[in-house]
Amino acid sequence: MKQHTYQTTVEWVGNLGRGTSSYTAYERDFIASALNKPNILGSADPAFRGDKTRWNPEDMLLASISACHKLWYLHFCAVNNIIVQEYRDEAIAIMDEGSSEHAGRFISATLKPRVRISSESDAVKALALHENAHHACFIANSLNFPVKCEAIIEKD
Repeated sequence: MKQHTYQTTVEWVGNLGRGTSSYTAYERDFIASALNKPNILGSADPAFRGDKTRWNPEDMLLASISACHKLWYLHFCAVNNIIVQEYRDEAIAIMDEGSSEHAGRFISATLKPRVRISSESDAVKALALHENAHHACFIANSLNFPVKCEAIIEKD
């Protein structure tokens, strides 16, 4: 089986001069980088003292799920004579913060792609190919919570 290796760097840039001397003494900001790619400015979710103008890990996880599904979906459409003109996913994920008894975790993600296909493409087949994409998605296959897909297909 062929394997792929990925490497990223995450650098904390939130030291305000006192390090982590107290919970409020530092910012949660970071820069995520990978060779030959633009940097991603990140922080914690605002609920955890993060900067709401930066990507947080939870946003990036959901975007990764959505993007992986989309890439596989476009592949399956291309090899099945479905011509996709537009694709937009407004995905939602739910995270449980946890409690003293259990750690926090994501409990679900729902992809909501709205796909516009050409008038000559088969809408029933286009909808069915979302299931193929879900089963092929490397990211979704790596998760321990359910990922649902509520796709809408529109024709030109």
